Amino acid sequence: MTLEIGNLTLITKTMSQNLTTETVEETTADAGVLASLGLNGQQFTYQLINFAVVAVIIWYLILKPLTKKLSERQKMIDDSIENSKKVQENLTKAERDYQKKIDDAKAAAGKILDDANSEGKKLGADLKDQAKKEIENLVVQAKRNIQIEQQEMVVKLKGETANLIIAALEKILEEKMDDKKDKQLIENAIKKLQ
Repeated sequence: MTLEIGNLTLITKTMSQNLTTETVEETTADAGVLASLGLNGQQFTYQLINFAVVAVIIWYLILKPLTKKLSERQKMIDDSIENSKKVQENLTKAERDYQKKIDDAKAAAGKILDDANSEGKKLGADLKDQAKKEIENLVVQAKRNIQIEQQEMVVKLKGETANLIIAALEKILEEKMDDKKDKQLIENAIKKLQ
């Protein structure tokens, strides 16, 4: 039994050595690849876990709020650009409206000037016609006045002629005629003049 136990112990030791040798060989093989890179597998695993934890912490504490701020800022910039485009469009529209109003005002001023010009020409023509009519009326009035003066002069001339005739007759006759004869003689002389 002792032998068996010894054999068993020996077998167990041998198996244990074989397993250990295989495990060491596998570990050595694994460790050989990692060791050839200069890495310790267990330490590399811990460092990888530490890196993942730090990456998650950095992501949630720094990068996520930073990306949120950046996206907010990008949105604000996009809104500002859109607002500036709207302002530019409104400014362009206001400039077009302003230019249109100026053009309309120029057209209205031109129309007013044209109307004033045509009204001035019409008024000038009316004033000319009125002046012609007034001149014609003055000419007609002057002709009437001349005719009236001419008639008055003829009457005065006849009267003076009659007085001259009477004076000449008185000298010729050397006597004064009475009024009745005087009148008759004047009337006869006037009739002859006509």
